[in-house]
Amino acid sequence: MKKYKVGIIGATGTVGQKFISLLENHPWFEINTVAASEKSAGKTFKEAVKDKWIIKKSIPEKVSKLKVLDAVKDAEKIADNVDFVFCAINMPKNETAILEETYAKLECPVISNNSANRNIADIPMVIPEINPDHIDIIPYQRKRLHTKRGFIAVKSNCSIQCYVPALHALKEFGLKSVLVCTYQAISGAGKNFKSWPEMIDNIIPFIPGEEEKSEQEPLKIWGNIKGEQIINAKLPIITAQCLRVPVTDGHTAAVFASFDKKPSTESIVSKWENFKPSAKSIGLPSSPKKFLNYFYENDRPQISLDRNIENGMGISIGRLRNDTQYDIKFVCMSHNTVRGAAGGAILLAEMLCKENYI
Repeated sequence: MKKYKVGIIGATGTVGQKFISLLENHPWFEINTVAASEKSAGKTFKEAVKDKWIIKKSIPEKVSKLKVLDAVKDAEKIADNVDFVFCAINMPKNETAILEETYAKLECPVISNNSANRNIADIPMVIPEINPDHIDIIPYQRKRLHTKRGFIAVKSNCSIQCYVPALHALKEFGLKSVLVCTYQAISGAGKNFKSWPEMIDNIIPFIPGEEEKSEQEPLKIWGNIKGEQIINAKLPIITAQCLRVPVTDGHTAAVFASFDKKPSTESIVSKWENFKPSAKSIGLPSSPKKFLNYFYENDRPQISLDRNIENGMGISIGRLRNDTQYDIKFVCMSHNTVRGAAGGAILLAEMLCKENYI
């Protein structure tokens, strides 16, 4: 199989660094371009990132020597040099939306980690194991953009990926209402304890925009293509509360759910243990062997023990019980910078290549 030439837009940031780390020795993808802000442009990647490299593994030697390009001014040059780009740029939302569309119109497919274009009706937001058929909207997006190759595809918010897969496995029971409280790691804000000492021994009960994303994005994931757009599902009704907690990596969610007809806990666990991901997501280089992992111990899942399950691409679930207000409650967890960010985007790109969209 040919190697795809890949660019990383926003390469010096937290998620950009995670892309670089995960793509080292990838069997399909080879990084040949890194881009960031104007202040980093012209330097080698190693010079640009300096002491801000936060990954435990060293910078891959080849990437360390790459010259950083200006993500905005060098867009045409970047688009000509790659087969597609991953975008994890840290810019105002409206500027990010424009930048991603610019690359798409330059006939460069964009796999985005950003939220700027998630609500556009002809841009697929995909968790490959759950809604891969949403990529079928891409021809309509290309029609709107007047492109042949270029398009934008996005991964969903990092926090919803820890609980939406668990709920998705239960949809046939008539999922109608959900309450979720998320406890989110500081890496989700692009920080570590060195850069954000205020988070040590602290909880912040507000993450800008996070609750709205948690309530709305699952409905797009569960929506359907009608005509030339994706129509969001109307159920379940979701209410969310999101807190930042003093954890390096890993988002946890406490989930409460009600159904048209309450299922037994035994039938729920069976659905999780026997869940079959979409065929399009199976057998890719980043695919987890087991997507949903249920723990019977009362004290699992735990961040330190379970965030790296399936190389960070698995979903951990536990503490399923009946509830007095809702039908059931449980806890789930996933690695926010792997499954929830760079790893999820890489898996999406692998699927798009397999399905000949790239």
